[in-house]
Amino acid sequence: MKPLPFDPAVHGWQPPSDHGFVELVGPIWTKLQDGALAHGFVAQPKHANLMNVVQGGMLMTFADRAMGLAARRASDGSVVTVQFDMGFIRPAHLGSFVELLPHVVRKTKTLVFVRGELTVAHQVIATAHGVWKILDAREISEIDAGKRV
Repeated sequence: MKPLPFDPAVHGWQPPSDHGFVELVGPIWTKLQDGALAHGFVAQPKHANLMNVVQGGMLMTFADRAMGLAARRASDGSVVTVQFDMGFIRPAHLGSFVELLPHVVRKTKTLVFVRGELTVAHQVIATAHGVWKILDAREISEIDAGKRV
């Protein structure tokens, strides 16, 4: 008998309220840990690549979302990803619960630097780091108006 997949709600994770692209690849769950917001997702068949493990692009999407939200919290405003790197260490298997607790390394007036480790059962499967630009009021209004920044 195949074991049941991990149920985040049973372990105190909060259900998501995502929309758009993230809703398509999610759900991405959240949980407050040590004053920071941790993120996680259950690896499902829709996340599989040709080798039947989680597609690297899904891991990157997940990390960009989690780390971007950490940058947003640190800046108290809107941010956009300007640089993102990921190193893949080992595969994430379907049915596993992938977690990330982002760490804000530094915040300047216009940028937020974030890093994190993606883990499954406390084993690091990937590392990520990136930079997010803090948007000013003009940039936000241009985006809201549908203009290119």
